[in-house]
Amino acid sequence: MQNQPLKNELKDREEEVAEPKRITLRVARTQTPMRIDVYLAQQVENATRNKVQEAIAEHRVLVNGKTIKSNYRIKSLDSIEVTFLRPPAPELAPEDIPIDIIYEDEDLMVVNKASDMVVHPAFGNWTGTLANAILHHIGKEAGDLDCSDMRPGIVHRLDKNTSGLIIIAKNSTALHRLARQFANRQVEKKYQAIVWGVPEPATGLIKTNIGRSVRNRKVMTSYPFEGKDGKTAITEYRVQQSLCYFSLVEVTLHTGRTHQIRVHMQHLGHPILGDETYGGSSIRNLPFSKSESFVKNLLETIPRQALHAESLTFTQPTTGERLSFTAPLPEDMLTALEKIETVVRGG
Repeated sequence: MQNQPLKNELKDREEEVAEPKRITLRVARTQTPMRIDVYLAQQVENATRNKVQEAIAEHRVLVNGKTIKSNYRIKSLDSIEVTFLRPPAPELAPEDIPIDIIYEDEDLMVVNKASDMVVHPAFGNWTGTLANAILHHIGKEAGDLDCSDMRPGIVHRLDKNTSGLIIIAKNSTALHRLARQFANRQVEKKYQAIVWGVPEPATGLIKTNIGRSVRNRKVMTSYPFEGKDGKTAITEYRVQQSLCYFSLVEVTLHTGRTHQIRVHMQHLGHPILGDETYGGSSIRNLPFSKSESFVKNLLETIPRQALHAESLTFTQPTTGERLSFTAPLPEDMLTALEKIETVVRGG
């Protein structure tokens, strides 16, 4: 149970008006004209046309420094400033949600996250997250962690639809020391992915910059390495199993950019199977009969990106011991591989 002063503080915080979210966008030179409410709904995470129209009506959207109407059509190189009023986040509450704990000691836990679980609360997912489950599991054993934080003990993250290993700190000392290991690239992270086609060569290093797309701010994209756009991203890959039309690939991250593996596999021309955002969920014609129905069935088997955080190696923040953990492929990826293998064998 939380103490009364903390509960009162959280209640007061909920009743405050949250800080506005201010965003500045420059329309791409190649952007075709469209209504500004449609454009902003596409470009701004969690924005809707209703929210945008409300902001326009309240003069919280400026184009080239001037107020506009919802039917204004954006033009090449327009400068857009928009302010969204954000409701305060609800208090993070413990929830009795089953989690697969691979390892636990006084400082940390290693959890094998399910593919449909959000890591920490955010707009549209205030409950049912890994953070809610963590609070229930460790409770006051969290020591000096700030349990009013939306990310209690969470050192790094996985996308909602990515399964696999994630480290949770149980006190602030462990949290800071583990975060430093990630920042200094002292944590070894390996993933497994099912991708379209077979990368050539079978091993390689992908080096680009990664940043938000100019056309769609909700999506990340690759930019030239050592260019001015985005941040350096380095991914190492190795084909583990070649399956003609698909392959199982082991991926090692040397940096930790948003959607890095997904963006880099798309950049390589081999998007991850089931990845709706980065080109892996389209129905493709393969060179055998009834391939369309096979692909549809395959995407129904794994209706998410086929990406799994397989292994983690790091240093225990108190003892200095080097720890290493692995998590086997989840059932949906195993089933998808079996179906692919059956087709490859001509079954």
